[in-house]
Amino acid sequence: MSNISVNLPGLKLKHPVMPASGTFGFGDVPAAQQFDLNKLGGLVLKTTTPHERVGNPQPQIAVLDNGVLNSVGLTNPGVERVISDKLPRLKTEYPDLPIMASVGGESKKDSLAVAQQLCASHMVDALEINLSCPNVAQGGMNFGVHPDVVEEITSSIASVVDIPIYVKLTPNVTNIQDIAVAAENGGANGLALINTVMGMRIDIRTRKPLLGNNIGGYSGTSVKPIALYMIHQVHQVTQLPIIGMGGIESAQDVVEFMLAGAHAVEVGSAHFHNPLICIQIAEELPGLLDELGIDDINDVVGQVELNEAVSSNSLA
Repeated sequence: MSNISVNLPGLKLKHPVMPASGTFGFGDVPAAQQFDLNKLGGLVLKTTTPHERVGNPQPQIAVLDNGVLNSVGLTNPGVERVISDKLPRLKTEYPDLPIMASVGGESKKDSLAVAQQLCASHMVDALEINLSCPNVAQGGMNFGVHPDVVEEITSSIASVVDIPIYVKLTPNVTNIQDIAVAAENGGANGLALINTVMGMRIDIRTRKPLLGNNIGGYSGTSVKPIALYMIHQVHQVTQLPIIGMGGIESAQDVVEFMLAGAHAVEVGSAHFHNPLICIQIAEELPGLLDELGIDDINDVVGQVELNEAVSSNSLA
C-alpha cells in the first residue's frame, strides 16, 4: 500500500488531510463530535485573537451553488479561554493529534501576544498566522497584502516562539510570490494558501447583500483553479513546505494540489455538505495512489509536467 504520511515542521501527519481553520472550531462544534478526531491528519483550530470576538452581523454565511460566502468575523472566546478551556480538553481527549493553532489580531502587537501565549501553553505543535485580519494601524487594510508588513510581522513572531509558524497567504494581491518570499525572509517555517477570495452577492428583490457585513470571503470548488495557480506560483520561488487549500473535496483534488506544489492540504467549504469529508478523502487516497502507480505521496509534490513552450507564469 502506498505511503500517505507526511512530515512537516512541527506536524507529523498520518495523512495530508486536515480541516481548514474555522471548520471544526476548537474541536468542539457538532461536526467534530461525529467521529474520532484522531482519524484526521491534524487539526487546525479556529483563529484566536487577544480578546473575545462576537463576530460580524448576521447573516454571516451564505451557502451558494458552487461555494460559500462567509463573513463570520473571527468569532472566538479569546486567547485566555482558549488556553484555559479549549486546549486542555483537546489534549486530554486527543493527546497524539497534531494541533496547529491559528493566530489573529488587529495589530502586530496583538498577533505577537497571541502567538507567545499559545506557544507558552505547550499545547499546540505549530502556529498558522492569519494575515487576512484588518490592520487597524494601516486604515483597515489586511496585513497580508504588503510584503514589508508580512516580513515584519513574521519576523517578530518567529523571534519569540520556539514552534514552527506557517504564514497563511491571501489571494487578494497582485503578486502572491512577493508575499511568499517576504514570509520566508521573515523566518516562516511554512506557508498556507489560499485564504478566501473577497466577494459579494446581492438579493435582487430586497436589493440587500446576502451577508450582514455586505462583503465576505468566497471559498469552495469555484476557487480551485485560482488556488492551484497560486500554489504553483509560490512553489517556484520558495523552498518552504506549502499547505494548500481552496475547493478540495476529493482524493483526486489532493493529488492535484500536491502536483502543483502543496505538501499537505486543508479542507473547508466541503464540510458544509459532508462533515466526514476529510476522513473519506484520506480513506480514498491509498487506492488512488496505487491506481496511479505512486508508492509515496510525497514523491508527487511539485511534479506537474508543464506543456512545452508555455511559461509557468502564463495566464493564457
